[in-house]
Amino acid sequence: MNYANGLGNVQRGDLDTAGGKAVGLGGLIQAGLPVPPGFVLTTAAYSDFVAENNLGQAIQELAALPPDASPEDYEHASALIRTLFSKGAMPSGIQAELEAAYQHLGGDIAVSVRSSATAEDLAVASFAGQQETYLNVRGPEALSKAVIDCWASLWTARAMAYRARAGIRPDDVRLAVVIQQMVEADAAGVMFTANPANGRRDQTVISAAWGLGEAVVSGAVTTDDLVVDTATGKVLSRQTADKELMTVLSANGTAEEKVAEARRRAPVLDDAAAAELARHGQRTVDHFDVPQDIEWARADGQFFLLQSRPITALPEPAADVPTEWPIPYPKGLYFRASIVEQMPDPLSPLFADLIDGSVSRSISALMNDALGQHSLSEGDVRFPTINGYAYYYYRTWPMLRMTARTVPAMRALFGGEAHMGVKGWRDYSHPRYERIIKDWSATPPAELPGERLLAGAQALLDAGTVYYTAVQSIIPLADMSELAFRAFYKTVRHHGDPPAQAFLLGFDSEPIRAEKSLYDLAGWARSDPSLVSALLERPTAELAECLRAGSAPAGVDDALWQEWRFTFQEHLALYGHAVYNLDFATPVPADDPSAQLETVKFYLRGQGTDPHERQRQLTERREELTRQVASRLGPRRRALFFRLLKWAQETAPVREDALADVGLAWPLLRRMLLELGRRLVASSVIAAPDDVFWLRFPELQSAVEFGLAETVSGVALAGASRPVRADAVEERRMLWRGQAKATAPQMLPQKAWMEKAFGSMMPAGPQHQAGDVIKGAGASSGRVTAPARVLRGPEDFGLMQPGEVLVARMTTPAWTPLFAMASAVVTDVGGPLSHSSIVAREYGIPAVLGTGVATQRLAAGPEVTVDGDAGTVTIAAATGPSGAASSVDTLNPGYEGKLP
Repeated sequence: MNYANGLGNVQRGDLDTAGGKAVGLGGLIQAGLPVPPGFVLTTAAYSDFVAENNLGQAIQELAALPPDASPEDYEHASALIRTLFSKGAMPSGIQAELEAAYQHLGGDIAVSVRSSATAEDLAVASFAGQQETYLNVRGPEALSKAVIDCWASLWTARAMAYRARAGIRPDDVRLAVVIQQMVEADAAGVMFTANPANGRRDQTVISAAWGLGEAVVSGAVTTDDLVVDTATGKVLSRQTADKELMTVLSANGTAEEKVAEARRRAPVLDDAAAAELARHGQRTVDHFDVPQDIEWARADGQFFLLQSRPITALPEPAADVPTEWPIPYPKGLYFRASIVEQMPDPLSPLFADLIDGSVSRSISALMNDALGQHSLSEGDVRFPTINGYAYYYYRTWPMLRMTARTVPAMRALFGGEAHMGVKGWRDYSHPRYERIIKDWSATPPAELPGERLLAGAQALLDAGTVYYTAVQSIIPLADMSELAFRAFYKTVRHHGDPPAQAFLLGFDSEPIRAEKSLYDLAGWARSDPSLVSALLERPTAELAECLRAGSAPAGVDDALWQEWRFTFQEHLALYGHAVYNLDFATPVPADDPSAQLETVKFYLRGQGTDPHERQRQLTERREELTRQVASRLGPRRRALFFRLLKWAQETAPVREDALADVGLAWPLLRRMLLELGRRLVASSVIAAPDDVFWLRFPELQSAVEFGLAETVSGVALAGASRPVRADAVEERRMLWRGQAKATAPQMLPQKAWMEKAFGSMMPAGPQHQAGDVIKGAGASSGRVTAPARVLRGPEDFGLMQPGEVLVARMTTPAWTPLFAMASAVVTDVGGPLSHSSIVAREYGIPAVLGTGVATQRLAAGPEVTVDGDAGTVTIAAATGPSGAASSVDTLNPGYEGKLP
């Protein structure tokens, strides 16, 4: 049998026989890159060694550990398996080919012996460092022993645990061994052909140290770190380390020795060498078509590539995180508050262009109606973006003028004038919004010409902005009503009485109705076991596609599925417009109902509580408390108690209903823009329909005017190898990802007097909190200890596990299904009277809001203690695994603490 094969002969299809490392090296040789000569001892040699020494059954029995096996279990099994290998004898046929191939390399030379597993160096999992490497091996006898030891290292405890986590069965792996001539390196390291920190494919990252590279790979020595522009070879950044130790060859393998004083702080690679190495890296990418993780060495001024494998888990490319916040307009103040709370992330370019004028017009119109004509002039209020983040901009003097005219504003607020307040919202703003949507719904987007699609998108966005401006007049009324009731209740509250919030729970609102609808959908599904099985066992993405396409999941009766699908679509028709984020680039539930399906699954598993029963209990408790308090008050105080209570109870649900309908136009608005996107794909303007959100408005307008967005235009841009705006779209997405990592200041300019004057009014707390205790506003009572789960948006919702602490920049009514799973809620933005606090109280879970820093500080998912009374989030010293059981101590009847 042919056990040994030269590395230059290994092809991409030889993974099963040569393993991942040998396939990578073979590719490097075929691409003409410098690789030390060598050969691979194939997996057939491993299999025959195991068979001839009768090790197979024993290995499988020892390696078949249960899912909950401990590290000690893996160590014990590994020790037993490796003992079996050490007692085995090398079969004569394998030994003969091994010695012949070794002699062909030169005989009696130093070689390296490295693993090349069939489940190694893959695009989905690198398995880096899971098996052993042996260096400076010399002579046939030492080589034979090193090969057996390398085979045995397939069963190290860390390798077994790694494969178990990756779902790879013990009987699915075999090991080939790569033997190469030893490079007596004076310098070595690792090179990534894409930047793993920011995903940039145009940057090469190099780590370099003196001596051999094994210590670099294992992290045992400090390294110089360089970032190189791949296209130009320019060194973009360099960090030169104090390199105290290096690994060198020794008589018995390798050894560590101290670096000479003169070389400790000297750079290992100069700019020219770094550029040369980066060029080698780019050639590997050209050959393999994917970014590579490469081990390299240098000897006598020549570079050698020792290994190349795909980079796993590489993030999408992101630009540098902004650190400066330049203001576009002088003589004014910038705030991230009010409508901006619904825009926690950087804005997509198209939304940013359209929302600026839309918000400015609606605010100016409202203020001029409420405060008198010419209260605001053009340019007094703007809605610019800074590093992609939206800000309200007010010219200084007009802002002071508005502040001085508070009395007429309050009169308009309470009187329903200028479409303000509850009456203005109910009688004018909401019906007007619905009417505009109905008018634009008359013709399907696919039948509209491009100009009408663009005009419709603008009209719907303007309608939504005007509506939100009206909603902003309801929020202070709801806040004032609750604060007034709290203040009065404080004067009549006895020891042992519940907090004031108990009198405001149990009322219907749109988010609660949506929750009850999902609970009822789960109850409906329970009528058929096959439907329950499909909903619980099928991936959520697959179920969402079945809902979209109308095809029943396997094993479910089609008529039954169509009936349940119709009911689910009715739910989406009523509640699918709830926005996670006002930026229309973010899908709404009507586009992607994954979060709603996860909630249905949650209820089908018997988790959470019946929202109908919870609401009934809260109502009974509220009414009983009302009777108790009223019975001990005199006539005048009782009348005032009922009047203030009635005001608060009537206004709070209206706030939730009004906020929930902000995105009423968004499903149609998104369909119009995506229809434009589909037509621009056909015209070779953009690569995908949702790239339309990353165009600037003038670009989209020009494309429409040029006839590139017509139903059957026949017009397409020719002469380019890819869509003409594809590069610009990719660059803007990359810029957005970098901006999204920034923490936007709440106020600009960043001056001490600004913080002193307006800091207490802002929806988020200080953004520079250190220590293990994060402070915010206690918004819902109770105390919980559980793992934190930071969610950036709907794309992360599938990560949420029941019993975890929901951590987000902010929440809108669309986030409400997650409250059923959460043990507590923590946000960067919000206060005791915000949506998050109201829903958290309804669910009976603690909430700490407006921390300013929670999503940054808790990104790693530590165990935290959320104290809704103290307004603190305490990070535990030792964290448990995500999804671990939570400790709950709350006043709430809603959260049961059930875990999967």
